[in-house]
Amino acid sequence: MLFCFSANAQIPDSTKTKQEEDNVKYPQLQIKGLFQARYLVGMNKDVDVNGLHHADGLRTNNNFMVKYMRVQVRAQISKRTEVVALANLADFKNDPKSRVLENAYLKYTFNPKLAFTVGQFRPWFGIEETYPIDIIKSLDWSNQYTEFGKLGWTSFQIGLSATGQLELGKIPFQYAVSVVNGNGKNQVNDNDDGKQYSTRLVFGLAKKYNLNLGLNGGIGEVFGKKIYAVGVDFNSLMNFGSKWSLDMQLEGKQATNHPLYFAVAPELRPDNPDEYLIRGVYFLPNLRYEVNHKNLSAFELSCRYEYLDTNFRVNSNPRQTITPMFGLEFLKNYGARIQLGVQFDRYKHSIANTTQYNNNLFIVQVQSRF
Repeated sequence: MLFCFSANAQIPDSTKTKQEEDNVKYPQLQIKGLFQARYLVGMNKDVDVNGLHHADGLRTNNNFMVKYMRVQVRAQISKRTEVVALANLADFKNDPKSRVLENAYLKYTFNPKLAFTVGQFRPWFGIEETYPIDIIKSLDWSNQYTEFGKLGWTSFQIGLSATGQLELGKIPFQYAVSVVNGNGKNQVNDNDDGKQYSTRLVFGLAKKYNLNLGLNGGIGEVFGKKIYAVGVDFNSLMNFGSKWSLDMQLEGKQATNHPLYFAVAPELRPDNPDEYLIRGVYFLPNLRYEVNHKNLSAFELSCRYEYLDTNFRVNSNPRQTITPMFGLEFLKNYGARIQLGVQFDRYKHSIANTTQYNNNLFIVQVQSRF
C-alpha cells in the first residue's frame, strides 16, 4: 500500500482500451492510511521497554504506545506521472523536525522497463524495502534494516532512482539503481558533497515456489572517505493446497559503519573506515492458514532469528534476537489484525546502563489499514 517501487504498479492494465484511457480525467486522488498501536511489557527487572538497562532499578517496564498513524495521498496527475506524500502523524510525539514526513516523491513511468522516482523515498536495497510496515510478517523491521537506514542505504532517503522489470531469457528480472544523499529523511541539505550509489537486482529463479534471488551493492563517499555495502537475499512463497502457505525470507548484509568511524576522535581513528564494519543476517519463516470465516480471515505464525554485529572487527559484541509472533487477521489484506509475541535479545557481553543488555519483551500489537 505504501511502497513506492511496486513492480505490479508499473504494468499497465491491458484490459483498458485506448478510448477508455483517453477518457480518464486527471488528477486522480487516492487517500490511504494505517493505524498501529502496541502494548509492551519488559520481562527483565532492570531493563525498560526500550531495552535500556538501569543499574538503579528505576525503569518503565510496561507501556501503551501509538507506533504509526500514517496518511498517504497519491495523485495520478497523468497517465505516466504520479506524486505521493506519506506522513506518520504519530511522530509528532517526538521532535518532528526530521520526522513525520516519510514519502514525498514524483514518479514518471515510461513503460514497465523504466521508471524514474525523484524526491524522498525508500531506495531498493533488500527484501524489506519491497513492502510496507503494515504487511510485515514479524513485530517490526529487522535490526539489520534499522541499522542500514542509519548508514543511508535503506529506509527513507532523498535522491533519484531508476527502476524497471524485464526478462532475461525466461527469467523474470527486476532492477533498481539509486543515488541518494545518504543522511536520512527531511534534511535541509546533504551534510557533505558525497553521495551513495546503490543497485539491486532481483532474479525469479523458480516460479512454482515463487523463489527470488536478490543481489545488492553500493559504494559512496562520506566526508572524503570511501564506503561500501553489499547484500544477498532469498525469498519464497510456497502454497500447500488452498489454505496453507509458507513464506520464507533470508537476508544478509555487510557495510562500512561510517557513523561509528566518524564518532571516534580524529587522532585515534584509523585512516581506513573499513576497519569499522557492520554485518548482519536474519531468517524469517511465516506460516499462514486461511480461515475465511465471516469474523476471521486468517492466522499466521512466524519466528524471526537475527544476528547483528555493528562493529565486528574492532569491538565485537554481536546481538542475537529471536521474535516468535502469532497473528490473527480479521479483514483481508491485513485490513485489521492482532499480533502477540515475545522478543528475546541476547548480547555476547551485556553492558550496564546501555541498550546492549540481555532482555525479553512481551508485545501485543493491533493495526488497521484504511
